[in-house]
Amino acid sequence: MNDLELIFSMLGAASTTEIVKTQDPKGFKENQKASKLGGAVAGNARLELETRTGKKVISSDNYLPEAKKNKELKKGKK
Repeated sequence: MNDLELIFSMLGAASTTEIVKTQDPKGFKENQKASKLGGAVAGNARLELETRTGKKVISSDNYLPEAKKNKELKKGKK
């Protein structure tokens, strides 16, 4: 995960939080709708940046170094 991927992920989470605060959804379906709206904010911002720069934001990079990634994966299997 690169810096921009992290930023857009955080934007989606923060947008969803603000939408939930203002709409006060009740139940799974309403919260699911709020989540989709928050994700759309980040998705639209990502697409706008990609259009303006001509470069993709999404990468195949893994944020963790290979050794630490393997350690985390082994930890999860226990």
